[in-house]
Amino acid sequence: MATKILVIGCSTMDLSMNLFKLPEAGCTVSDDGGVAYTPGGGGAGVAVALTRLGAECTFLTKLGADVHGQKLFKLYKEFGLDTSSIKVDHDFPTGFSVHIKEADGTARRVIYPGANSQITPESLAPAFDTNPDAVYIGLDVPFSTVVSAGKLAAARGIPLFLSASPASKAQPIENIPASEVVILNEKEIEEYTGTVPAGTDSWLRAAYQLYEKLKTKYVVLTLGSRGAFIYDGKRCNMITSYKPEALRDLTGAGEAFSAALTFEYLRCGGNILSAVAFGCAAASVCISRKGVLSSMPTLGEVADVINRNQH
Repeated sequence: MATKILVIGCSTMDLSMNLFKLPEAGCTVSDDGGVAYTPGGGGAGVAVALTRLGAECTFLTKLGADVHGQKLFKLYKEFGLDTSSIKVDHDFPTGFSVHIKEADGTARRVIYPGANSQITPESLAPAFDTNPDAVYIGLDVPFSTVVSAGKLAAARGIPLFLSASPASKAQPIENIPASEVVILNEKEIEEYTGTVPAGTDSWLRAAYQLYEKLKTKYVVLTLGSRGAFIYDGKRCNMITSYKPEALRDLTGAGEAFSAALTFEYLRCGGNILSAVAFGCAAASVCISRKGVLSSMPTLGEVADVINRNQH
């Protein structure tokens, strides 16, 4: 029987723009760098990744009553998500995100939450009634909803996997009820601890601060090409990354990692070392392809990466 996971998070339609250089204020430029509309959103990425790995995934999100919402809902159905907890908001548009990348590599992103801002605590109970084996949530939904989801999960004895993204000191993450694993990237580590994650000493210092603040079994720090750092309050471990066959697009790597970690942790009975290594392998597959949802790996693809690196 497939593992049942409830994912609570945002869904967006993304506009990607490649520019040689941003225009100065009040100026207009013509550029042929290219634009593209692609489905995005942290919650959607994790939900699709879990489904491609073989989990039975219920996705709780909100879409607007517009063309973008219709396209995303159809796409989620095609990916095999349980869409019974996806609701349509007639007052707010579908979430929208603009990604701007300049020729020198400078990147900017603007997010318009739209209907995602209306994922309220009241919408949680029906989704929890699907009896999931685990709940995954990020900070891309209203913070009151994150806290309420944590309380519901704790009350029902369901393990909670938390992505502390996007980071904001305005959100008192210490108020989130007990979680199984909390995942943070380098920017989030610095935002919440003030520590720049530059080496083992700084990783341990940051992980200790977060562990003392959060009610969690494991803190996992994702460190890009260096891999991931694990801390459980007593011991720390470093899992090195897997080299991708090619580096084409970093977008979606975090979602691939988090989904794969969650999936493997549940599948292997809570072995955090195996789960984090599995997450690193999934991320390496993701960044070797372009796109977000379409780049999420299958179980076989992740297993192939791990097997190739064991010989």
